[in-house]
Amino acid sequence: METLWENFSTDAVTWITNSGPGVLTILIGAALAWWLSTFLLRQAIKRVVERKQDLSEVERQQRTKTLQRVSTTTVKILIIVVTLMVLLSEFGLDIGPLLAAAGVAGVALGFGAQYLIQDIISGFFILIEDQYSMGDVICLNDTCGAVEEVTLRVTKLRDLDGVVHYIQNGQINVASNMSQHFSRVNLNVGVAYESDIDEVIEVINRIGKEMADDSEWGEQIIKEPSFFRVDELGDSAIYLKVLGDVKPGQQWAVTGELRRRLKNAFDKAHIEIPFPQQVMRYVDENKSSE
Repeated sequence: METLWENFSTDAVTWITNSGPGVLTILIGAALAWWLSTFLLRQAIKRVVERKQDLSEVERQQRTKTLQRVSTTTVKILIIVVTLMVLLSEFGLDIGPLLAAAGVAGVALGFGAQYLIQDIISGFFILIEDQYSMGDVICLNDTCGAVEEVTLRVTKLRDLDGVVHYIQNGQINVASNMSQHFSRVNLNVGVAYESDIDEVIEVINRIGKEMADDSEWGEQIIKEPSFFRVDELGDSAIYLKVLGDVKPGQQWAVTGELRRRLKNAFDKAHIEIPFPQQVMRYVDENKSSE
């Protein structure tokens, strides 16, 4: 037993003396490569995104965060794989047959992993073309929500109910971004046929200007909501379209406040917001037969 322990101790000391420095050097080199590549990637991505003048500050942050996360994760995987290969070689293992086997296995798996490759390629173009980033509100096919994470394989959305949707990038046919560069208030306001349209237009434009001048809401508004056109002559109402530009993702909040203010203003001006009505006529059959 003592002889076995002595042999083990001798072999361990010999291995540490001969291979220890090499292994330590590899690990330190991998750590430095990881730190340096991460630092350089983050700085490069930040500078490239900051050069885009058409992006708001929030969009720059979202775009930067998304690209940094994906790129650093990819580099991390590459460094880990290369480090493992070098360590195996340092331990005296011939990695040539291993690489050959990995190549054969890769070809075999390639046929079964074509959808995975499709997802990765689609994810790459999503990031390069800046279709959407973390924090954007988007619709992918028929699923809408806020982007919580974008990887080369999947996009993670959370809808208003709090449900998280994982959508494969290769399965995305239509991507609709509702919070890129700017958003738009698009509201139809219905008023009674008896209303003075010119007075209604004046009230709408006044409320839109008041919101734009408001210290709280003015920061979210790029172009004040205002009358655009008479959009429809409905069955029980005349519909006026109101449009305005707001900061990305703020269209719902601004539209909700605009509705509230318009309702109060219409009440004060005695402008009726009608509801569907039906006119029923009663015919006395006995009287008509006489």
